[in-house]
Amino acid sequence: MATPHIGAELGDFAPAVLMPGDPKRAERMAGQLLKDAKLVTSVRNVLGFTGAVAAGEHAGKPLSIMASGMGMPSIAIYSTELFRFYGVERIVRVGTAGGISPKVAVGDVVIGFGAHSTSSMNEARLVGAHFSAVADLPMAAAAWAAAAGDPHVFAGAILSEDHFYFKQPGWLEPLVAHGVLAVEMEAACLYGVAAEHGKAALAVLTVSDHLTTGTHANMSAEERESNFQAALRLALAAAFA
Repeated sequence: MATPHIGAELGDFAPAVLMPGDPKRAERMAGQLLKDAKLVTSVRNVLGFTGAVAAGEHAGKPLSIMASGMGMPSIAIYSTELFRFYGVERIVRVGTAGGISPKVAVGDVVIGFGAHSTSSMNEARLVGAHFSAVADLPMAAAAWAAAAGDPHVFAGAILSEDHFYFKQPGWLEPLVAHGVLAVEMEAACLYGVAAEHGKAALAVLTVSDHLTTGTHANMSAEERESNFQAALRLALAAAFA
């Protein structure tokens, strides 16, 4: 049953998958969240685990955690194969983002209700129309409800960007003016793939640096790997919505 990019067998993945970008983060999450976690794929060192939630409200429920790699082409490959071949119903991207809005600070969590994009990956989906990349409403609502009014959790539009380094002068101002909260590199394509397959997806993102205020210290590589506890709680609520 192995696909070109996933070495698992049919039935190895749970219906719900948490998907960080970094394989090390996936491994750390699996160790923290899952009881009897089983490594089900390691093709190209992109690690995927399945087990039962170890504790809390969702204890005993099956859950998988798998890395996506970086960027929209990478998450498109893995999410397509999970939805199309492994019976996965819901994917929650649990990653990091660069803050844009002055409302958010480093360490805050952003629930991406919708994702603008500079990428062309969704452009061919609807002939004669522009595809709107939006999250699954029940999943987003569950994450927002789990936040329970936490002032460090925000919900709204994000930007999914192809380029990490290259940016045109003046690119940030229109985004801020239109209420975009943060920028990342995967969600818009994930939402497109979910729509294509009639599945559900959401991005729950920890702000790891800020691109406009310059007033907050950026997270280190180690902090990016480990500082996702608030986002994980909301992601679990969404995964079992």
